[in-house]
Amino acid sequence: MPCERKPMRYGHSEGHTEVCFDDTGRYIVTCGNDGDVRIWESLDDDDPKFITVGEKAYSLALKKGKLVTASSSNTVQIHTFPDGDPDGILTRFTTNATHVTFNRSGTRVAAGSSDFMVKVVEVSDSSQQKTLRGHEAPVLSVTFDPKDEYLASSSCDGSVVVWSIEQQTQVISWPLLQKTNDVSNATSLCRLAFQPAAGKFLAVPVETRVHLYERGSWDHVGSLSDELLTQPVNVAAWSPCGRFLAAGAIGGLLTIWDVNSRLVVERQKHEKGFTVCSLAWHPSGSQIAYTDTEGCLGLLDGLGTSGTGTSSTKAPAAKPKDYDDLFDEDDDRLMDEGLSDANSPVKKAAEDEDDDDFLIPSTGRVRNRGAILNDENSLDTGSLKLGQDKFGDDEDDDAGSSVAPATAQRPVYDGPVPTPPQKAFQPGATPAHLTHRFMMWNSVGIVRGYNDEQDNAIDVEFHDTAVHHAMHLTNSLGHTMADLSQEAVLLACPSTDDLASKLQCLHFSCWDTSKEWMVDLPQGEDVKALCLGQGWAAVATSALLLRLFSVGGVQREIFSLPGPVVCMAGHGEQLLLVYHRATGFDGEQALGIQLLQFGRRKRQLMNGEPLPLSPKSYLSWAGFTAEGTACYVDSNGLVRMLNRALGNTWTPVCNTRETCKSKSDHYWVVGAHENPQQLRCIPCKGSRYPPTLPRPAVAILPFKLPLCQTSTEKGQMEEQYWRSVLFHNHYSFLSSSGYEVDEAAQTQSDKEQQELLMKMFALSCKLEREFRCVELAELMTQNVVTLAIRYASRSRRMNLAQRLSEIALEKSTQLQEDEEPEDEPDYRQSEPYNTRQNEEDDEEEQVEEEDGREMETEETKRREFSPPFLSSNILDNMRSSRKLAPLSGSAGKPSKGPVLKPLAPRTKAKAQSTLLQISSNKMPSKKTPEAAEPAADLQKQPDVVAPPAENTENKRPKTGFQLWLDENRKIIIANNPDLDETDVIKEAMGRFRTMSADERLSWTERAKGQSGDAADVKKRKRAENEVVESDESNARKKSSSLDPSSKLSAFAFSKN
Repeated sequence: MPCERKPMRYGHSEGHTEVCFDDTGRYIVTCGNDGDVRIWESLDDDDPKFITVGEKAYSLALKKGKLVTASSSNTVQIHTFPDGDPDGILTRFTTNATHVTFNRSGTRVAAGSSDFMVKVVEVSDSSQQKTLRGHEAPVLSVTFDPKDEYLASSSCDGSVVVWSIEQQTQVISWPLLQKTNDVSNATSLCRLAFQPAAGKFLAVPVETRVHLYERGSWDHVGSLSDELLTQPVNVAAWSPCGRFLAAGAIGGLLTIWDVNSRLVVERQKHEKGFTVCSLAWHPSGSQIAYTDTEGCLGLLDGLGTSGTGTSSTKAPAAKPKDYDDLFDEDDDRLMDEGLSDANSPVKKAAEDEDDDDFLIPSTGRVRNRGAILNDENSLDTGSLKLGQDKFGDDEDDDAGSSVAPATAQRPVYDGPVPTPPQKAFQPGATPAHLTHRFMMWNSVGIVRGYNDEQDNAIDVEFHDTAVHHAMHLTNSLGHTMADLSQEAVLLACPSTDDLASKLQCLHFSCWDTSKEWMVDLPQGEDVKALCLGQGWAAVATSALLLRLFSVGGVQREIFSLPGPVVCMAGHGEQLLLVYHRATGFDGEQALGIQLLQFGRRKRQLMNGEPLPLSPKSYLSWAGFTAEGTACYVDSNGLVRMLNRALGNTWTPVCNTRETCKSKSDHYWVVGAHENPQQLRCIPCKGSRYPPTLPRPAVAILPFKLPLCQTSTEKGQMEEQYWRSVLFHNHYSFLSSSGYEVDEAAQTQSDKEQQELLMKMFALSCKLEREFRCVELAELMTQNVVTLAIRYASRSRRMNLAQRLSEIALEKSTQLQEDEEPEDEPDYRQSEPYNTRQNEEDDEEEQVEEEDGREMETEETKRREFSPPFLSSNILDNMRSSRKLAPLSGSAGKPSKGPVLKPLAPRTKAKAQSTLLQISSNKMPSKKTPEAAEPAADLQKQPDVVAPPAENTENKRPKTGFQLWLDENRKIIIANNPDLDETDVIKEAMGRFRTMSADERLSWTERAKGQSGDAADVKKRKRAENEVVESDESNARKKSSSLDPSSKLSAFAFSKN
């Protein structure tokens, strides 16, 4: 009986643990000292379902969809399986029950207790109980006779007793065990067992042996022993066929005997030598699940013992391989339960052949199971492999020849296997089958659901009690979904046969007295996912519809979904929707994403794009950071965040698995923040979800981009720089959405990025990587490039300094052409994709004025960050900017008001001329004419600008970009007919920037040539230039002395 010992899995906390299989063998079910019952689909299941039955779970039994548990509440409870719904209390004791078991038909449950009593209870009617009294110490174990006449029990008083169930009397008692006063002090659990089917023997573990007693006469007919067994046997379990007996010992030794030959056919040792406290055979007999006193689960696989008899004259011993891989577990269970009968006559060969054909799997899939077994005289291939010398090999091959052709006629599909689609879920919620669960845990608060015999209620708790006080709600409608925001609590329940699916909202921030509203969905339509935003609520239904409501209960837009919803999340005016876009294959989920923005100007930011996931993983959480950036987590623990600056791509920012100590440990994400950079999550040991009690502690994980060679200084600085760029993209998004941003924090982030670039520049200089230095300079701002030029000069790298001077000249020319506001120049360098038209464009200003009027209705309350609690939505701490108000400058968009006037041309001319003066000293003489003309253009600029009190934008000559836009507007609109005026300008700006520096310079000169400036500049002599320059300088000084804003703007660029 060769078998494979699988690695142990952590299942429960340290202490007594029990295990069993369900009737089909699909699930492994365990219980332990932590009070949970875990349902494993396999030993490799990283996310087993769990049911909390009490503070401790001492024993469990499973039969016909009924799960019976003995818990620390001194009760024996019933739950449905696999849903885990409570189904009542079967019986009670004065102290805890120690062992429970079903009879063969599943109609009765026997339970032994520490109060010395054994009870036999009818499952259908728990009032029909029989109590067996006679033990003088706590009961260790109980087992039913397969024919339901007798019950055997062992006790700490040292006795093993056989009872007559109907007469409730002792039939016989054997003093076999060592006496103790409690189960915890017993040297052995003495888990005795009747042989299945015929029930011919009763197996009783006694010290290092297993005694066999014959049913009826109760004579001791023999013992099973092994010379390697040196410690007491703890548990014994029969194989479903009744031929083999497995035993687990205190030292961790697992032994399997062939009962007929009394020989050991398999030995396995626990990998750590811990005590084996429970054993369970798979219904097919091919596996044994076992648990130890440390709460771990193990498995022996490949036993192949699904036979039910002792000998056969028709089983082919010569060619056992003909029968391998013929039957699945359901067929074996059918044979074990229905075809094996001790009183059935020996069947003929023809009947055997008919049965064989009947038992061929209809699916065509092959599995490693036993051979043809149809009565008590049959023998399986595993038995034949063990003892061919005993049984002989002179049998014929009729059965084998009748089965093999049948399997060959069925084609086997070897292509990709479709992946079952992931079910809809609420991010931040634990599974709905739990009695005590989190319905929502986010950065606003916690919604807990309780559904037990005492109470069916919902508790709402806020992290910041200033938002609202805690609430206790009666869950009379059976709500299973919830979401929580700064304004409301949204609840939903599924439909029933009598009631429609309902949506209920508690608008606690409402200023009137009616704070609750409810909506019934149409018949046959169920809520699958829901979320709350700022002033709105969204519900995705089973009819593939998304319904929008205002937070006050007004029905708004409705539209169809591209596929079945997986989850939703809301933040401010944004809605994130994840759905199934197709069927996945080979364990992959094919998910799509929609990102919508509401408000006065509704738009779709992302539509139908695939959602990247790790290989063979599924989505486990999706939502927004507090700053409004979409992010999500897959089942492999990889966190990805939306990168708006790179065309709405997804960047991995954290791997939670790197900090897990064990494979079965996970982090349950509850929120994320970009400033400070924090991933807020709950560590879960041995599970994917936290329990409600005790209250879980939130851990903070740092973000880290998976760049290469982050152990080196260069890799660390690269990771820090690009992470800083990514995590500060939200400033541009908030500004474009009309919200005021924290200018101090934005300036600090820009400063940090430029410092990192300068450090990498210095490191590259030390490594003599001058080409790399130039690449880094492309990312720098104009002022930092000036510092880099000085550094290169002091390092005597004149070639590098010359190239940097060319970059500085190009950047200064680009700044002149763009003519954008100077309150955020560094940020635009790190975000080349987020551009804005310069303030001199009349059409752009018209669009921005309209945007400003739209944003006037989006005023929100301001609140500062206050550690340790971080606001869930920084939009709640901001107010919308008003373009026509005096404070519009902080919104990040240009305005026509006088406040921003001094920011435009004057300080640019001063800063750029200073830079060009430095650069010209570094450049060779042949570059001088090229540098002189832009310098003259820059010095000419103040002549065009009118005094600050007068708006003369329309009188200014066109810039090079405006001239280029006028000639190429029709081409852009023809290529992109759906773009509005603002998007046309942005598209044009992007194209203009991709042009070379010489081309842009030529357009600038053409623009000046049309106004006559270029001709004047060429005709001026050197002396005249100096005079004009002096006059302009005096005028500039006079103007700046009258305007303090202009002084500050010029000072901001003076870093010498």
